[in-house]
Amino acid sequence: MKKILFGLLLALFSTYSNAQSIETNTLATHPYWLKLGHYRLATLGDWKSEVDSAEFFLSPVGKTSPYDELKATIAAFSGKNTDPKTTQYRCQFPARYKWLKTKIENNWPELNCPELQAWQKIINPKGVTLVFPTAFMNSPSSMFGHTLLRIDAKDQTRHKELLAFAVNFAAEPDGSDNAAMYALKGLIGSYPGKFSLMPYYKKVREYNDLESRDIWEYKLNLSELQVELILLHLWELQLATFDYFFIDENCSYQLLALLQLAQEDLDLTSSFNMQAIPSDTVAVLRNNNLLQTPNYRPAFGTKLYHYSTQMTDEQLDDARELMQGGSLNTRNYSQSQLVAILEMAYEWLNFEFYDKALNREEIAPRLTKLLLMRSKYKIASPFTKPNRPIASPEQGHGSSKVSLGRVQNNNQANLTNFGYRLAYHDLLDRPEGFIAGAQISFFDLEAAITDEGNADIEHFYLLDAMSLAPDNRVFDSWSWNFKMGFDRQPSDNKRLGRFFTKGGYGKSYGDPNNVHGYILGQFELNTGDITDQLSTGIGSEAGVIWQINNKHKLALTGNILWLTDNAASKHSEIAITWNYAVSRNLSLRSKVQHAQWHSHNSSMSLAMQFYF
Repeated sequence: MKKILFGLLLALFSTYSNAQSIETNTLATHPYWLKLGHYRLATLGDWKSEVDSAEFFLSPVGKTSPYDELKATIAAFSGKNTDPKTTQYRCQFPARYKWLKTKIENNWPELNCPELQAWQKIINPKGVTLVFPTAFMNSPSSMFGHTLLRIDAKDQTRHKELLAFAVNFAAEPDGSDNAAMYALKGLIGSYPGKFSLMPYYKKVREYNDLESRDIWEYKLNLSELQVELILLHLWELQLATFDYFFIDENCSYQLLALLQLAQEDLDLTSSFNMQAIPSDTVAVLRNNNLLQTPNYRPAFGTKLYHYSTQMTDEQLDDARELMQGGSLNTRNYSQSQLVAILEMAYEWLNFEFYDKALNREEIAPRLTKLLLMRSKYKIASPFTKPNRPIASPEQGHGSSKVSLGRVQNNNQANLTNFGYRLAYHDLLDRPEGFIAGAQISFFDLEAAITDEGNADIEHFYLLDAMSLAPDNRVFDSWSWNFKMGFDRQPSDNKRLGRFFTKGGYGKSYGDPNNVHGYILGQFELNTGDITDQLSTGIGSEAGVIWQINNKHKLALTGNILWLTDNAASKHSEIAITWNYAVSRNLSLRSKVQHAQWHSHNSSMSLAMQFYF
């Protein structure tokens, strides 16, 4: 009888153990547990967490084993309630604890974490707003834009938004690295990335004022309970560092990984395998019905330029004289015109104070004087606000592109071209949702097959960036471009390949939303079949771009460079290009081009381009 009873107990224990094992196995691959650990499938089908700091895991093999991390977590949470270690682990990982408590039948108590509760009380969360500062061309890490979160408090109003807290994910670079090293390390993930919490007004000052970047603010459709779940995981991420990659595991991607903790079945990151462009991550939130209509916050520079368009040259000269410490020239101005001059002088001086880091002791008294002069006029500001752009960033074309084209050459073989661009926008693409006059083309590859059946790589541009900020009555702006990669140039018998790096600096004029011209001094380095040794080139590039409307763009561009250490003394190119945006993600592009290096070649091309 005792043997039978013992056998029954053993069988029951075995059954219970097996059930527990099955339950743990199931939970270890549950989508929410995988999101809590930031696990993704590795190349060979194994799991690997994107978190790179050992302190985030309770198991020694937790980074690569969600099962072992789950077992270690349950064991840590299941200790005696009086054990300080148990309390420490529960309060260190409150998001894990609350979720596991709903999945495992046990007598775990409610969380009692004074530090966490004090943190939650200070933040006083009710909602979350996604904040999108547009691209900043002078910083490699911000050329595609940036995203961060604003935690909206329960007592928050429109006038108190700047006092809210912001959640930011950013790289922590070595302060001694220059811009080129910063870009290189950011591409290969050599910087650690961390989450931080800070006052929102600091980020607005940084992006909106100092860098003069327009900001879009999207309130998210999240309940207070969902916001609480997100913030509980943010608390856990105090211990987490990630390898930061500009292209994929960047600020926008990691914010999506945080936001998807709002509910079990929310998947925001699985579609980003190669790149996570900020505008694409915003579009994913839109596709999951999480976005409300965005608020537009124009940059300091945007407002200043818009004010200047409402003033005559004479009024603007008087404002400039006033901001430089001169007296107010009343002329025959009306009160409204005098107010416009005073406000323009104040805003202009304030902009230069931050933009040029001017001496506070010298500038502050001038600003105060201008405010006192303005206060004598009891009338409203005569300036209108800047117009809201037609499209917000997520309404632009897709960041990647494939193309199919045909090229007719007069001196070379005719080609059928196949192209792929990883990211993200060039000067002739459909403009809506992007910065006018800015180009950022990354990993642009084109292969071709001749009519005789020969296949070649026509070009591969690792980076092709251009910033054409025009000069105007307020801003003395410089334009630049940078391009590096491989392409083919006309030679006596066939198109020969070259590897090159080139850059230029100069000026642009006009309106990027209408007619826009530029001229740049150029310097380049060439090597490859086109030259016997490293060859340098010095010359210039110029162009005129006409945005006829939102569908049609026309460009006339040309360059000429004189070469050293090369059989040819110079090379040049002139082209007329037309782009027709059939729809948001489909366009036709045609080009007529004449190029010269070792020989001449004229060509006509037509390509269909699909963005996704």
